[in-house]
Amino acid sequence: MSLGPAIREWVSLREKNSLGIAAKARYFVQVRSIGELAEALDWAARQGLGTLILGGGSNLVFAGDFPGLVLQVSINGRCWQDIENDSAILALGAGESWHDCVLYAAGAGYRGIENLALIPGTVGAAPVQNIGAYGSELADTLVDLTALDRTTGEEVQLTCDQCQFSYRDSLFKHQPGRYVIIKVRLRLSRTRDLQLGYRDLTDYLDGQDTSRLTPLDVAHAVMAVRRRKLPDPAQLPNAGSFFKNPVLSLDAWHAFKKKYPDAAGYPGETSAKVAAAWLIDQCGWKGYRDERVGVHNRQALVLVNHSDGNGQDILDLAARIREDVRLRFGIELEMEPGVVGEVSAGP
Repeated sequence: MSLGPAIREWVSLREKNSLGIAAKARYFVQVRSIGELAEALDWAARQGLGTLILGGGSNLVFAGDFPGLVLQVSINGRCWQDIENDSAILALGAGESWHDCVLYAAGAGYRGIENLALIPGTVGAAPVQNIGAYGSELADTLVDLTALDRTTGEEVQLTCDQCQFSYRDSLFKHQPGRYVIIKVRLRLSRTRDLQLGYRDLTDYLDGQDTSRLTPLDVAHAVMAVRRRKLPDPAQLPNAGSFFKNPVLSLDAWHAFKKKYPDAAGYPGETSAKVAAAWLIDQCGWKGYRDERVGVHNRQALVLVNHSDGNGQDILDLAARIREDVRLRFGIELEMEPGVVGEVSAGP
């Protein structure tokens, strides 16, 4: 590619992050192939610039302008591989819309990612967060992914185990900036059990013959449930769930539940997740709004940008919420979005 005209200067990022925060990239380029990606990274290295890999911008808070090169990965492609009796691998380019790919797979009758419908962002961003919802997560279906290892300049293939997935966590969070994800491969099935045990989903499907549901039916049910509770970023800028559900040992969960019988949570075999939304709601933040930012009135996990708030406004609000939860319950909330730019000490 011709880097001169392709790389633009002082590009607005407002439309490229779902919180609608006004920030600028000193330099910006959209890459549509591995070759373009490598060339852009080489250019930034020669200029001595830092780089930011951008997908859909749905999990970032811009605390200021980015002084280096922002690369938006737009490598597309969908391909079915290793088609067997009831299963197949779906290979997806990193620049594909995650939600569109969910509907594509579910519409073809394949199960495995239908519970992850309507999660914003691109395919390449999904492994970083190990996205999850309604009892499913990406790690349940990921076979492997292809990435550019920036330490060696070579393409590498990482298996699901090598990605070190856990709840909203992965290798890519622990080694930020090292890997640029290019492609993911998911193992999907026509016969695996549908995951319908999540309470909101169960309530929505009450009265239906679940034995006759298709994966597309489940995807549409998930979309309906999400739309009841979560605002559309195109209408009300937000980054989805802003905080992780804190994880407690089972003993700690039972003690917490004894002290707070109404507490919402999700106990498993060895640990339990406390519903962060319940904690925030109990502290009175649900529906809070100041002049520019606030907390959604139907989902306390969602921080929203009402009126041209900046990144520091969002981060200051998040800090106040975290402090209230810590003081009341002794539990530390962890933010899901990453932060780009300089952050001040607080409000």
